[in-house]
Amino acid sequence: MADITAAAVKALRDRTDLPMMECKKALVAAEGDAEKAIEILKEQFKKIADKRADNATEEGRIFFAAKDDGSEAAMVEIQCESPPVATGESLEALGTAMVNQLLNGPGADSPDELMGQTPDGSDVSLKTMYEEFVNKIREKTVVNRIHRAAGPVGGYIHHDYKTGVMFQAKGEAKNPEILRDVAMHVAALQPTVCTPDGLDTAAVQEERNRLSEEAKATGKPENIIDKIVDGRMKNYYVEQGVLLAQAFAKDDTKSVEKALSEAGLEAVSFCRWQVGGA
Repeated sequence: MADITAAAVKALRDRTDLPMMECKKALVAAEGDAEKAIEILKEQFKKIADKRADNATEEGRIFFAAKDDGSEAAMVEIQCESPPVATGESLEALGTAMVNQLLNGPGADSPDELMGQTPDGSDVSLKTMYEEFVNKIREKTVVNRIHRAAGPVGGYIHHDYKTGVMFQAKGEAKNPEILRDVAMHVAALQPTVCTPDGLDTAAVQEERNRLSEEAKATGKPENIIDKIVDGRMKNYYVEQGVLLAQAFAKDDTKSVEKALSEAGLEAVSFCRWQVGGA
């Protein structure tokens, strides 16, 4: 058997950031060959993944990145098993690398496609980074979802990193900061849809018909009934969770729609993620 020195074990640990005993076992199995030992350690990823496959991943962290001019933004959610891992530096480094690659790279339609990419300046792929992370942490970790959008776009991540919002608009923003303000509003007020168009068409028409009949029953002139109904539909939209109809959280004297209009913007869409949510 090869003589495994403490210096060799330490050198392998410095390269892999894995526990000393794991590094020593790998060196023993590789008969002192550091490169073979690294391959042995990499193989452990599969064993860990299989062993913990059924474990719940109810913790995690959401990452957001945007270009300085707000022209594009990206968001990534990574789930794990425990709070210490969710808030740890290792997960932060992995998630930051992933969201920056999603933002600045060629784009990706799935987490697997993203992990197949290698960031500029790195000699390893995101998949390798991910596998090394799992080897080190020994906990089931899932890159659950990714999203990238063109701007004007802003985002907000809550201080616990478990709620993330990306808000997309169109127009020339007179006040770009409002994009983040609306994203914060979405995080707090939790609208269900962005615009009335996102509601069920039949349900909206049914409500309009009901309000119209009520207005007619009061004897209001026919020529103002539509205006009355339009006014009362605003309350319906608020009740149904339409973002544009809600009072703006930063200034509740105006609606979100009005606040955006004053800033030269129209809402396009938003996505609101909660760690572990749909």
